[in-house]
Amino acid sequence: MGELKLSRWDVVDHLKTDEDMALYLDACVEEDEGDGSLIRAALGDIARARGMTQLAKELQGRYSDRIIIYDIRLPRVLLGILIGAALLAGLIGLSGLSPETGKQDYSDAERIIFMTEHLGKVQPPQTLAYRFNKHGSLEADFEDKVTLRLSPTAAGTCCTGEADFLSAERRLTLPTVEDAHANPVILYFLEHDVRDMNRLTKGQQNHFRKRIRMAIYQGAKVEERALEYLGRPVSARQVLITPYADDPSRGRFEQYADKQYVFWLSDEVPGGVFGIASRMNAADAGAEPLIVEELYLEGATPPDITALAR
Repeated sequence: MGELKLSRWDVVDHLKTDEDMALYLDACVEEDEGDGSLIRAALGDIARARGMTQLAKELQGRYSDRIIIYDIRLPRVLLGILIGAALLAGLIGLSGLSPETGKQDYSDAERIIFMTEHLGKVQPPQTLAYRFNKHGSLEADFEDKVTLRLSPTAAGTCCTGEADFLSAERRLTLPTVEDAHANPVILYFLEHDVRDMNRLTKGQQNHFRKRIRMAIYQGAKVEERALEYLGRPVSARQVLITPYADDPSRGRFEQYADKQYVFWLSDEVPGGVFGIASRMNAADAGAEPLIVEELYLEGATPPDITALAR
């Protein structure tokens, strides 16, 4: 009997297509225990499968702003760009992978929220100030602030973003976003929200991140809105999502399953983000909502969101 030879099994040998990589990353996101270690390993495997040069080309700009939602990091690749792995659409465009064609496609909501040059008109250094308030019947009300500091990148372009998100015991520690194009305050708000959902429900943070990601890709409602900033009218696009309405796991947190998120984006205001809000309604139609959280650019007149209640 001949000598038995064993070869080392390497997952990279099985990552042949974009779909293979997307499904592999999605599986690792589901199984990760919350510290990002499994996802980091998966990203390393995908980087080896594609080659770092090709990977950098695909990720540059497209994903450099998506640093929070999966709560992990990639090293700098080429051009010194920090590519985060908080990718709402997955590394290879999981949510943007058309099942019919295998090609990437992006929803209007994705383009508006993550692929628009919100900071295109910003001349760094510049500081953007936002008001944050929370109210409802479930927990104590409070008002606070969010400060986003935008500075030039090493190349002198816009922008490197860092934030003070809330204050004192509510302060959220968040990483700097380098070479940001979309406004990082969107990701900061969503990461705050994901951690809060984890605190309230004990559900996995990655589950909530995935549901938000998928809701932005499919099912989002987009419409034009007339809003007011510094006493003057501005045109905005409103994006409304309900990530947990059709969640197979909604029975585990039914009280929060009808939660809504709304984004208002306008190129007529500094930084492109007029405001963001989330709302969890009470079971009784006429009752005070459980929790409403709102973030608005200083000078923005908050729109009436009671119409979103049902």
